Amino acid sequence: MTQQDPTAPRPGAAMPDTPAEDPPSMLGPNAADELMGAAAGRIQELEAELEGLRDRWLRAEAEQQNISRRMRSEIENTRQFGVQKFARDMVDAAENFSRALAALPPPAEGEPELVTRMRDGLAASERALLAMLEKNGVVREPAAGTPFDPERHQAMAEAASATVPAGHVMEAYSPAWTLNGRLLKPAMVVVSRGAAAPDRPATGTEG
Repeated sequence: MTQQDPTAPRPGAAMPDTPAEDPPSMLGPNAADELMGAAAGRIQELEAELEGLRDRWLRAEAEQQNISRRMRSEIENTRQFGVQKFARDMVDAAENFSRALAALPPPAEGEPELVTRMRDGLAASERALLAMLEKNGVVREPAAGTPFDPERHQAMAEAASATVPAGHVMEAYSPAWTLNGRLLKPAMVVVSRGAAAPDRPATGTEG
């Protein structure tokens, strides 16, 4: 008969509890610092991406505003200056009224009634046309006596004048016309070069 080891567990007996061993750690001693560093790096990447998106959005918004401003400006220019050719034709008609009035003799007592009626009719038509033009942004600018302005005046000639300062308009064949502040038609003018220099007396040589 075999002698049984008294320390061996009997069959059916519960095994005694033994403390479980901790699994070996996969993290180093600086694991927390490494995790914090990785998180901080990722945060910086996300912040950089967000800043890039914000910059692109701002650029797109600015471009959209520029496009809108250009479109509004083009629409406004079309509205204000799209009738430029028609306005020039109306200006020519207004100048024809002025030339017709200038061609009539000045008012005089006892003149024929037909002449008076013609003068009054032309003057009334000219006033109505000028008022209509001005209402639509077309303005007549008299040039005589004003300083010569190459942006508004076209010099047809230059002449001496004892009464008009040099560089001023001494005579205007036609006024300047503007459409909403922009030059539509320049004035045709004669520019003064000032008083003529006095003739020097002839000097003879005695022999």
